[in-house]
Amino acid sequence: MSPTTTPAAAPRRLTSQDFRTLGLSALGGALEFYDFIIFVFFAAVIGHLFFPPDMPDWLVTIQTFGIFAAGYLVRPLGGIVLAHFGDRFGRKRVFAFSILLMALSTLGMAAMPTYASIGVAAPVLLILMRMLQGAAIGGEVPGAWTFVAEHVPFRHVGFACGFLCSGLTLGILLGSFIATIINSIFTPEDVAAYAWRIPFFIGGVFGLVAVYLRRWLQETPIFAEMKRSRSLVPELPLKAVLRDHPRGVVISMLLTWILSAGIVVTTLMTATFLQKLYGYTAQQSLAATSFGTLFLIFGTAAAGAIIDRIGSGRFFIVASIFFGVATFAFYTYAAVSLTILFVLYAIMGLAVGMVGAVPYVMVRAFPARVRFTGLSFSYNVSYAIFGGLTPLAVASLLPINPMAHAYYLLFIAALAFVLGLYLMAKGDSIEAEVGIEELTERLAASS
Repeated sequence: MSPTTTPAAAPRRLTSQDFRTLGLSALGGALEFYDFIIFVFFAAVIGHLFFPPDMPDWLVTIQTFGIFAAGYLVRPLGGIVLAHFGDRFGRKRVFAFSILLMALSTLGMAAMPTYASIGVAAPVLLILMRMLQGAAIGGEVPGAWTFVAEHVPFRHVGFACGFLCSGLTLGILLGSFIATIINSIFTPEDVAAYAWRIPFFIGGVFGLVAVYLRRWLQETPIFAEMKRSRSLVPELPLKAVLRDHPRGVVISMLLTWILSAGIVVTTLMTATFLQKLYGYTAQQSLAATSFGTLFLIFGTAAAGAIIDRIGSGRFFIVASIFFGVATFAFYTYAAVSLTILFVLYAIMGLAVGMVGAVPYVMVRAFPARVRFTGLSFSYNVSYAIFGGLTPLAVASLLPINPMAHAYYLLFIAALAFVLGLYLMAKGDSIEAEVGIEELTERLAASS
């Protein structure tokens, strides 16, 4: 879709208030993703502390990652509930509550007694804390996209959403960085005894700081006007979404599939691939993944800025080709040398930054009255399905073809290309105006 469909109101530049809103929103998102992902870096230690000592290692591993997965499975429910209140009572309240819930549940994990202290209650409490984390992250991401999209001018919506994606990616990088420091400073015995709690404590404390900082955020002008004019959705928001916007749901779920596949395979799974398939050490693999993630942070913000200029259809057509070429080249030549690995990971990180443009389409696929719910339902259900199945599918296909992960990403690139073609042809009927100018239109329509 071309970005020429601009509102009647004169566009304005981003103000200092806009940048403060973006900064506080991205900071909170980074801390929430840090809190959510830090579990996986200490899964082995946690497994041995929270399950019976005589349990076989393979069963401990399965149950530990089952607890990790519980956070993903509860995301749709938590996201839908929080989005319901966000569409009925305000974006800001839910936006603040989601990070408070994440901070408290992460602090709970930091202070939790182990199996040696309270027996079977330990893994039960761990599952409960993990589910609360999942509910929080389910409301945070779509809430953040909705919040910033309704604060900034229309021509900067893509950049705002891409900037938020950079913040979320920074949270993953921060988790990896803290885990590396903890394992470097402390001995394995110290980590198992007490040091594993430190990153959870850090995340919880900084989460509470972010809750305090978000007090300075203002409710979105769009929601404030809907509340003033009593034009909030009168029925269950999810019912309205499923009845009136099925095409927006389908497009958003497919885009979330692209986002989840890109992040899960190239960022979360590739460190393991580099060790098992390409012969690199754990330290080399972690360093390369961190280096690529750094470029992903820049790539997501750049993608958002570019889609503002050229529109979603053109963007995904071009970006999907770059994504397909960059990912396939990486997995084809990564084993040549460490230098080549780092160069190709940097290029792939920029290419995967394409996912930073995904929320630009999603926030425009639903009108303001059900935007939070539409985004949350589509994103969280799709992420639970495809984010959960992607590792299983790729791992199952690797024994058949050692390049299965690369071919899977080629399929994702093809899906993004087809969606780009569709948005070029039908984008005008899918993507509504969003941004601060939406308020001007609403006021004009009500006068």
